Amino acid sequence: MSSEIRDVVIIGSGPGGLTAAIYTGRANLRPLVLEGEPSSTGDQPGGQLMLTTEVENFPGFPSGVMGPDLMLAFREQAVRFGAELQTVKASRVELTQGSPFGIWVGDPTTEEPTHRARCVIVATGAEALMLGLPAEDRLIGHGYSTCATCDGFFFRDQDIAVVGGGDSAIEEATFLTRFARTVTIVHRRDTLRASKIMQDRAFSNEKIRFLWNSVVTDIVGESKVEGVEIEDLTSGVRQVHPFTGLFVAIGHRPNTSLFAGQLDMRANGYLQTVPGRTATNIPGVFACGDVQDDYYRQAITAAGSGCAAAIEAERWLEGTH
Repeated sequence: MSSEIRDVVIIGSGPGGLTAAIYTGRANLRPLVLEGEPSSTGDQPGGQLMLTTEVENFPGFPSGVMGPDLMLAFREQAVRFGAELQTVKASRVELTQGSPFGIWVGDPTTEEPTHRARCVIVATGAEALMLGLPAEDRLIGHGYSTCATCDGFFFRDQDIAVVGGGDSAIEEATFLTRFARTVTIVHRRDTLRASKIMQDRAFSNEKIRFLWNSVVTDIVGESKVEGVEIEDLTSGVRQVHPFTGLFVAIGHRPNTSLFAGQLDMRANGYLQTVPGRTATNIPGVFACGDVQDDYYRQAITAAGSGCAAAIEAERWLEGTH
């Protein structure tokens, strides 16, 4: 346990959290970043970009950059400006009693918190929902993706598939038709859940095809996607389709369980912030990145909100301490 009260503790280390660390570090606030711990779903040091191969749409890298390399650069820059990073996961927070706030690492039942902070920036991100197949860990970033805007360019003139039937899936499929030869939507029902306008858009697109009452049961390929095994739920027949790309768009889950009952959340579980800002319902607690963004979900927008959270935190500290 530390008796020191930090100016800023940042929970999470994706583009939002590390940008917040860079800015608060340059403001001489000596931020402590609780990076998280490795997992296969994106809830880990560096966030979901650690599971991405080449990133071509982050400004400043005209030839692209590997996701892990980009996050390593973020991390090194944060350390350069005085941030302290710990590869641990927060297990409990106490925010309702006001500043200084308590943050626990490890056993959440201990009486005293591991860290105390005058200000907290939440940057725990969100994780894409997966299919639960063993091949996912092996092939993510190698033909298997959860982000069409990130990876669609790499599938030019290929036959690919999208799993899902809601607005997100249809939006992803429609976007992917800019590059792919064909896009097949695999949906477990015989009707889409997407809004009428999105459905009309998909049905009128000559590149989009449908596999109804179907689920993905396996992904073929050792080092890249070479085919997708799909089961027809009506007949029970399984068949391998020669898709070279598989995009899963069945939703995202924000990593907000740690803050349940303390920070206001929207109906979908994302943190609620003041419109146009990063402030939460608790003074001195700010949120940035995908944990509060269910619309853009891009590295560059997460980084921008991390900058905003750091500036708001600095000004809040100036006005209250």
